Amino acid sequence: MSFKLEPSKDFKKPPGPVCLIIMDGVGIGAEEQYNAWYCAKTPFLDSLRNGKTPKGNIVLNAVVDASGRSVGLPEDSDMGNSEVGHNAFGAGRIYSQGAKLVNESMDSKTFKTGETWKWLLENCKDGKEGTLHLLGLWSDGNVHSHVKHAYALLDAALEEGCKHIRFHILLDGRDVSETSALDYVGPLEKHLASLREKGVDVHIASGGGRMVTTMDRYEADWRIVQRGWLSHVLADTETIRTFSSASEAIQTFRKEENGVIDQFLPPFIIVDNKGSPLGRMKDGDSVILFNFRGDRAIEISTCFDAPEGTFHHFDRGCMPKVRFAGMMQYDGESKIPKHYIVSPPNIERTLGEYLVHNNCRRLSISETQKFGHVTYFFNGNRANKFNEELELYVEIPSSRERENTRPWMKAAEITDSALAAIDEFKPDFVVLNYANGDMVGHTGVYHAAVIAMEAVDVSLSRLVNGIIERNGIAIVSADHGNCETMAEVDKKTGKPVKGNSPEGWKALTSHTTTPVPVMITGYGIEKYEIDESVTWGDANRKKAGIVNVTATCANLLGFEKPKEWLPGLLKPKSL
Repeated sequence: MSFKLEPSKDFKKPPGPVCLIIMDGVGIGAEEQYNAWYCAKTPFLDSLRNGKTPKGNIVLNAVVDASGRSVGLPEDSDMGNSEVGHNAFGAGRIYSQGAKLVNESMDSKTFKTGETWKWLLENCKDGKEGTLHLLGLWSDGNVHSHVKHAYALLDAALEEGCKHIRFHILLDGRDVSETSALDYVGPLEKHLASLREKGVDVHIASGGGRMVTTMDRYEADWRIVQRGWLSHVLADTETIRTFSSASEAIQTFRKEENGVIDQFLPPFIIVDNKGSPLGRMKDGDSVILFNFRGDRAIEISTCFDAPEGTFHHFDRGCMPKVRFAGMMQYDGESKIPKHYIVSPPNIERTLGEYLVHNNCRRLSISETQKFGHVTYFFNGNRANKFNEELELYVEIPSSRERENTRPWMKAAEITDSALAAIDEFKPDFVVLNYANGDMVGHTGVYHAAVIAMEAVDVSLSRLVNGIIERNGIAIVSADHGNCETMAEVDKKTGKPVKGNSPEGWKALTSHTTTPVPVMITGYGIEKYEIDESVTWGDANRKKAGIVNVTATCANLLGFEKPKEWLPGLLKPKSL
């Protein structure tokens, strides 16, 4: 099939670039006190939403879906996330995503017939002394993982006769309630105790908060991964604190640091009554990383897979010879990991690939925390460029400080670099991400989220005005919601649930299912209008989705959309 895009009969390419600006984690929520966007001073965003920039430029507005089935997740109740959101922006159509694919495999038990599963259990059954280690994020957030998948793996291992099993649990508090760890750990401890009564050697062996243990991404801070390695693999009790149970560790850390939330709890190792670790990995063991999302799984997978002499991020110590597999392959191009249980979605013929085949220049830019989203995920889970000459990827290094202490993050630097790159590189298309709404929203610190939105507003004003001055078009949208709902809300009353935050409510640190904005302004936009008939493909849903933004970008670049994509959001203005 050809990659040639036909010239559009209805749309004309502007002299300047078409820029897709993604405000990460900024949905359209209730106009309430817990909505950081609503309560922030954002005059430029307000003007966009009201249909005209401060300088009088027309703005076209739509509200679209960015969660659930509209982005390939199993249920409409599933909140969107940055991975599937950027996949959708780049793909132009809906692919079944990791959560849905793993659900199907676990429910049908088809994974048990796969070669990887058989290979993993060879050392752990039929009288062999290998231990099966299950490592991953322990919650039902369904963004990186789901506990039901780990329980399904446990049940399958027991059915196969596996007698030695260890859990290495990463505490969430980010995609679920910020202090809910015991709600997930308690039932696990109870279940494992019942299995021990039946003669199964099964325990929780280690753990830690996800933002300080194991789950780094984009190589922002390898110390996070090293803490996980010391806890899960080496069980280094001289470096990592020890406890008799995971519940004891969580309760102790909370007593020692008032207000600490789950994602930042320190790493820990579980030991027996003699002080010996219960789950140090050894030669002949097997390890499954049961996270299905890739960005925070790649680095720890690399630690297991990289041969001696090729890994230089930290000293892996006396590395045991284990068999390692991920729930999915997290990086298809780099083959990380080499072994995986469920095949990932095969996303092809993305916007990025079409652009280079039609001689369009592209700029992708963000700070480290979201750089992989405007490159790898936007490209359909492809790490490398499609064309070295036609594509420029710019990464602004993120700060290592917690985002709530620097809520402006790198928005200003991204804006400076983007405008400079537009002038020098002369891209036809730009995809840019401001990470503030999502990264600060995840901290649960309301006042910081307000500042984050104000910082985005200032930078967005500079960027959009700069694009308009260069005779380009700006498409401002978001990949999912987050900072518009900073409190847990009682579904019956619509009021915030009371809690320990300074505002008196229980902080919400997770994504949401709220719709997101699409605001389009710039060169020649007055010739177009929103096509209200466009949807993301479900006859029962009236909204379009972020998946429809892909064709919108192609149209504004002067092309007809490929046949396989869903339609764009615009049509010529009626006379």
